[in-house]
Order: sequence, then structure tokens, then C-alpha cells
Amino acid sequence: MEATEPLPGYRQIFRLWSPLLATWLMMAIEGPFLAAVIARLPGARIGLAAYGVAYAFGLVAESPIIMLMSAATALARDALAYRRLRLFSQCLNAGITLALLLLVLPPVFAVVGEGLIGLTPEVASQTHLALLLLLPWPAAIGFRRFYQGVLIRHRRTRRVAAATVFRVLAMSLTALALATLSRLPGACVGTLALSAGVSAEALMTRYLARQAVAATLATAPDDAAAVPGYGAIGRFYLPLALTPFISLSVQPLVTFFLGRGRAPVESLAVMPVLYALTFLFRAVGLSYQEVALALLGKHPGAYRTVRNVAWLLGGGVLLVLALIAFTPLAGLWFGTVSGLSAALSAFATRPLQILCLLPPLTVLLSFQRAVLMAAGTTTPISLATGLEALAIFALLGGLILQGSLAGIVAAACAYLFGRLLAVTSLAPSFIRARRTLATLPLPVASSKEQHA
Repeated sequence: MEATEPLPGYRQIFRLWSPLLATWLMMAIEGPFLAAVIARLPGARIGLAAYGVAYAFGLVAESPIIMLMSAATALARDALAYRRLRLFSQCLNAGITLALLLLVLPPVFAVVGEGLIGLTPEVASQTHLALLLLLPWPAAIGFRRFYQGVLIRHRRTRRVAAATVFRVLAMSLTALALATLSRLPGACVGTLALSAGVSAEALMTRYLARQAVAATLATAPDDAAAVPGYGAIGRFYLPLALTPFISLSVQPLVTFFLGRGRAPVESLAVMPVLYALTFLFRAVGLSYQEVALALLGKHPGAYRTVRNVAWLLGGGVLLVLALIAFTPLAGLWFGTVSGLSAALSAFATRPLQILCLLPPLTVLLSFQRAVLMAAGTTTPISLATGLEALAIFALLGGLILQGSLAGIVAAACAYLFGRLLAVTSLAPSFIRARRTLATLPLPVASSKEQHA
């Protein structure tokens, strides 16, 4: 009688999850670090506001290429597939760069920045310069995510984390050098440091992937006719790109509303600080999604253990973030760590208290997505993301028009409501996917494992 593979325990899950969490946290450090640097430069209020707007546009620009890592992991099986996907990614990177270049053309940016968003002339001018310095950022992200996928396919994930360390070092050293030695405006210091960091990471990732690339190029396809063509690659990639595009497109549209609400400059100034702080805690859920997917895909019977870890993570991030938001630690974080003035620190505290539920809801949403993907169901994920975005815009627009709340408080309420709606809308599909997982056969252990 063949033995089944033992289910992973809590210790195994932690060992698998902790390197991914470390990678996400290293990326999450960028936001608070750069916001703290900008907050200590002259004209901090304008600099933070302009940096927040430029960063929001950068998020939208990068969204179509975020899933290149998944595409490379899935498709770069042999030399022919690798070359086709590499050309596809290069064309996608070029297209995104051209789109961002079009945005920064002075006539176009004047219409978008001052006309649509309603930025003040001071904020608009600094945002425009910051976006120019952010031009290399999306293509560099696409480049390194493609090679990260190649590394992951060859199970060399530690090299992914090593390149992220290089990114954080390059970003922080660039920011400190510019803040100390140059007279660049704060937003320009932030976006130039971002571009330098991710460009360094892209080059390091390519260097660390050289052996994996060589192994891929040495692999001939079993059937050249079966290798996906460019049309098939496009059809495969479009659904992958849709969810992050919808999700990340929310940020600049929220920026549009903030520019037209109460206390617009203050709201725009604290937005990147709040986003960075909550991202530190949301990274727990975002990093756990891939772990849950990997475990449930191989061990459907591990559902209960994976679920229990998700509950522990959700409760943990809620407890720690609430401890910051509802105690004097909020003033310590905003004032001492982030460098905000006393007025801006007080202004940021209320929306942080509202956003305390966002990280635990992110853990829950990530767990739901992992179960759905493990069961082979992905359409509800995109639909829930679209519903979340529509809910955010509808509620935020109504609160801004009503005018009784500051823009950033209205945005916090809208973000929380949208995430609650997304989690709720996924519940029926999640239950069906859970039942599907329960019917899958248990994996059989190899003879080597049976005799270990």
C-alpha cells in the first residue's frame, strides 16, 4: 500500500513563508524610508504631496507588468518559449515607458495634473519633475520580474531575496546622498531613489539568473509546434495583468478625489506616509498568498492548518497596528520616524485608526484567492477586484461631494468599505472552491520518502 505525503505542519509553513515575507518587508521599507527623508527636507508638505501623486502614477504604470514573474514561471520551459516570452516582455516594457513618457509631456501633464486632479501649481511643478525621474522605473520592474520568474522556475528563490537586498541598499544610499549633497526637491529625491534602487535590483537579478537562463537556453522544446506563439502568450497574460491593473489604478483616482476634497494639500501629504505604514502590515497577507497557494495546490488536506495560520496572521497584524493607531505610538511613528509636523501627525491619526482593519482583511482576501487558484478558479478574483474599485470610487466621490470629512478620512473609509465588499463577494466562490479542494486526492509519497 502506497503512503501519502505527510501534511505540512506550522513549522514547515513558517520556513516556507518567512523568506517571502522578508522580501515583501524589504520592499515595504521603501515607502516609510523615503517619506521620512522627504519630510526632513525643505518644503516637506509640498514635497510629500508631489511624491504621493508621482508614486500613484508609477503604480499604474507598473501594473501591467507585475505578473511577468508568474508568466515566466509558467511559460519559460525551454529556449524557444524563453525567447518568445522575453521579446513579449521587452515590447510590453517599451509600451509602458512610452505611455509614461506621453503623460509627462508638458501639455498632457498640464491637463491631467492641474485640470483633472486639480493640483496646485507648486505641487504640479514638482510632480512633473518627479515623474520625469521615474521614467526608468516601470521597465526596470518588468525586466527584473521576468528574470525573477526564471529563477523561481529553477527553484532559486534565495537569489530573488538577495537581489531585493541590493535594491534596498541602492535606494537608501541614493536617497541619503541626494538629500545631503543636492538641492533637488523632495519628490525628486524620492522618485530618483526609487528608479536607482529598482534598476540596481534588475541588473543584479539578471546577473544572479545567468545560470538559470543558460539552463533554459540549453533546453530544446519537445515539440516546437506546441510552444505558445505571441498570440497565445498575449491571451495567457491578459487575465493575469487585469487584477493588478485594476487594483493599482485605484491609487491615482483616489489622488484625484483628494485634490478636490477638504484639506487637499494635507491629505496628499499624509497619503504616502499612511500607505507606506499600512503596506508594512498588508505585506504579511500579500506574502502569505503564494505560500497558501503552493501548499494547497500540493496538499489539499492542509487546508485547516493553512487557514489557522491565516487567522493567526490576521489577528497579529490587527493587534500590532491597533496598538500603534490608538496609543501615543502614532505620534512617535508619524512625528519621530516619519518626520511629519505635529499638525500633520494629528491629521494622519484618525485615518490610520480607520485603516486598522485593512491589513487583516488583506490576509483574508489573500487566503481566499489562494484557495480559488488552487481549485482552478480565477475569474471571481478579477470580478471582486473590479467591484472593490467601483465601491471605493462611489463612496469616496459621495463623501467628497458631501464635504463634511477631510479627503484622507473619506479615502480611508472608502478603502475599508471596498475591501470588505471584495471579501464578501468572494465568499460564495470561496466556499465552492473549498469543497472542490476537499474532493482532490491526497498526494502519494515517493518510495524514497516512504523509506526515509
